[in-house]
Amino acid sequence: MRYLITGASGMLGRDLQTALEGRLVTALGRADLDVTNAAAVAAAVEGHDVVINCAAYTNVDEAETHEDAAYAVNAVGPANLAAACADLGARLVTISTDYVFDGSATTPYAEDRPRDPINAYGRTKAAGEELALERHPGGAYVVRTAWLYGAHGPNFAKTMLALAESRDTWSVVDDQLGQPTWTADLAAQIVAMLDADAPAGIYHGTNSGSATWFEFARAVLDESGVDPERITPTDSSAFVRPAPRPAYSVLGHDAWQAAGLSPMRDWREALADATARGVFARD
Repeated sequence: MRYLITGASGMLGRDLQTALEGRLVTALGRADLDVTNAAAVAAAVEGHDVVINCAAYTNVDEAETHEDAAYAVNAVGPANLAAACADLGARLVTISTDYVFDGSATTPYAEDRPRDPINAYGRTKAAGEELALERHPGGAYVVRTAWLYGAHGPNFAKTMLALAESRDTWSVVDDQLGQPTWTADLAAQIVAMLDADAPAGIYHGTNSGSATWFEFARAVLDESGVDPERITPTDSSAFVRPAPRPAYSVLGHDAWQAAGLSPMRDWREALADATARGVFARD
């Protein structure tokens, strides 16, 4: 089996390279492959059995005023990859987001829940899902994830630890609920899904359980031996941003069970493991 990772220089792309260590892997970053270029995509996919697409326009707020640019990467990119994979008989995994939902639910979103995004970023990712599944229905996997942190890039958990070095106290929103997810766990789950030859379709790649940003922030400090009481709760009105955020982003995991696979472990267990492994250690 030969694997191609697009967007390979990002946080998840780097952990996927680790999870696939020892296998035949081509890792292409943004500078190596423009996923919006159909001809370049077709050439890159040739000779590979599996493509894992981590390329994305991820600046949620900038997408509000640059939706065309976000659409090119988040929708046209997966469409190009799906078409190339379908032509060449390769499987495609494309990474999506909880932001395809509006956040009005009170119980975990099922994989087949209708998409209803409330911001430009979510709209472009929803379009990417639809196009990938439409162009390669028998071989496209959409893996939605959320609240990612890991060793190879900036993220919320690292920001909290940096703030602990420069501030005595600070506030974090306590009215948005989601699932903190370690990219190493997600990478391992994607590889397990492929190795098991799971059915194509939509999967929710998040650690289990749920937390608010406030609870996640305090857990990050607690695991690192820093007093979590230094963080106080606030609500979203204190941090008004261009793009609205879903208030509820908890994703259900029924598709894993249906495929005979276990869902990802609880977020707090993953965070403890990540901390113990030095994921947040400074270079």
